[in-house]
Amino acid sequence: MMLEAQLDWGLAIAILIGFGVLWVAFGWYLGRDNRSIDDYALAGRNVGFAFATATAMATWITSNTTLVAPQLAYQFGIWGMVGYSMAALGLILFAPMAQRIKSLMPHGFTSGDFIRTRYGKSAWAMFMVISVFYAMGWLVSLGMAGGILLSSLSDLDYHTGMSAILIICVLYTLLGGLKAVIATDFVQSILILTGVVIIAWVCIDKVGIDQIHSQVSDFQPELLNLAFPAAIMFLFNNIFFGIGEIFHSNVWWSRAFAFKTGVGKRAFLLGGLLWLPIPIVTGFVALAALSLGIIPPSADMVGPLVAAKLLGSIGAIFVFIVVFSALASSMDSLLAATSDLITQDGYKRLINPRADSDKLLKVSKRVVIGLGVLTWLLCLPKVATLGALLNFTGAFVASAIFPIVFGLYQPRLTGNFATAAMALGTVTGLVLYFVIGFYVAAISACLMSLAICLLGLWLAPGKFDWQTFKEPDNVPE
Repeated sequence: MMLEAQLDWGLAIAILIGFGVLWVAFGWYLGRDNRSIDDYALAGRNVGFAFATATAMATWITSNTTLVAPQLAYQFGIWGMVGYSMAALGLILFAPMAQRIKSLMPHGFTSGDFIRTRYGKSAWAMFMVISVFYAMGWLVSLGMAGGILLSSLSDLDYHTGMSAILIICVLYTLLGGLKAVIATDFVQSILILTGVVIIAWVCIDKVGIDQIHSQVSDFQPELLNLAFPAAIMFLFNNIFFGIGEIFHSNVWWSRAFAFKTGVGKRAFLLGGLLWLPIPIVTGFVALAALSLGIIPPSADMVGPLVAAKLLGSIGAIFVFIVVFSALASSMDSLLAATSDLITQDGYKRLINPRADSDKLLKVSKRVVIGLGVLTWLLCLPKVATLGALLNFTGAFVASAIFPIVFGLYQPRLTGNFATAAMALGTVTGLVLYFVIGFYVAAISACLMSLAICLLGLWLAPGKFDWQTFKEPDNVPE
C-alpha cells in the first residue's frame, strides 16, 4: 500500500523557502567578485584539491544515485545496484584524461573547443547535437526528480516540487557562476555522505539484513539471481553509459579547465573512489520495501518512500534535505556547463566571434535563465520514469567515448571517421533501445563507434599535430 505523506504542505514549503534563501544568498556572496567570463564560467581556473574532489563527487551524486539507483535495485536486484556503482569508472578513467586535457589546452573553455580543433566542423556539429541533447535529458531528469521527491515525501504535488528546485538552482547559478556551484557542492557532498550513511544504518538496525534477504527470496527471488539476463546486460550497459556521460560532457571538461594544474587527476580519482559505494548503499535500502510493506506507485519513488518510512516524520525532513542536496549539486553544475557550451560554441563561434568578456558574461547568464525555462516546460508532462529517460540518452553519449579517447591520445584518427562513429553509434543504440530495451542502448552504441574508429585507423590514418591546440586561432581570447 502507498505510504502516507510524512510532511504537511506548510512544512514542505517552509523547508523549500529556507533552503532557497540560503543557497541563493550564498551564490550571490560567492559571485560578487566575478568580473570576467573566466571568473564566471571557470572559477578563475584556480580551484584547489579539496573543492575539486568535492565537486567531482557531489556532481556525480545526482537524482540517478539517490532515486534511480534504488529504482534499479528494486527492478534488477543485486546487479542493479552493483551495476550502477560501476558508473564510478567514468570518474576514475577520466582522471588521467583531465590531466591530458589541461596539458593540451591550458586556456580551453569547452569540450566543443577540443572536438572542433581536433576533428573539424562536421564532427563538432555532431558532437554539439549529442552534448545538447544529453544535457537537456539530464536537466529534465533532475527537474522531474525534484517533483517526484516532494510528491513522495509531502502533500505538495509533482509540479510544485519540480518548479521550486529549478527556480532555486537557476537563481544561485545565475548569481554565482562556477564558484557558487563548486562551493555549494562542497557543502552538499558532506550532507549527502552523512545522510546516506545514517539511512543505511537505520535500515539495517530496524529491518535487518536477514529479514530483507528472506522477504526478497520468498517474493522476488529473481532479484538475488546472479544469472538474471536483463540485469547482467544492464551491468555492462551502465558501465559504458557512465563512461560516456563523463567523457563527453562539458560538465567535466569545464572542471578540468577550472582546476589548478596538477589537481585534476588526483581529484577525479579520489572523487570516483568516494562515489563508488554510494549507489550500493542507496540501492540496498530499496530492497527493504517488501519488508516494510511499501508498494511504490512508480519504481523511481521507492528510495524516498523507504527512507521516510524508516525515519518517520523527522526522517522525511532529513531525506528531503539529502536528496535536495544531491539534485542541486548536479543541476547547478549542468546549468553552468551547458550555458558555457552554448555561449562559447554557439553564440561566440557562430553568431558574434568578436564578443568580448563582458558580452559573453551577459549572454551566459541569459542562457542559464533560458535553460531553466526550457527545462521547466519539458518537465511539465512527466513523460517517463527517470531510469527510462536517462538511459535513452545512453546511445548518444556512449558513441562519443572512443572518438574522444582516440582524439586525446591517437593522432591518426581523422574527422570523417570520428563523425561517422558518433552518428552511426547513436543510430545503432537508439534502434536497439526500442527493439530490445534500454539496457543495451549504450553498449551497442559504444561498440559500433569503436568499430568505425578502428576501421578509420586501418583504412585512412591521418597525422594530427598536437601543437595545433596552441595556435592563436585555437586559443580562446
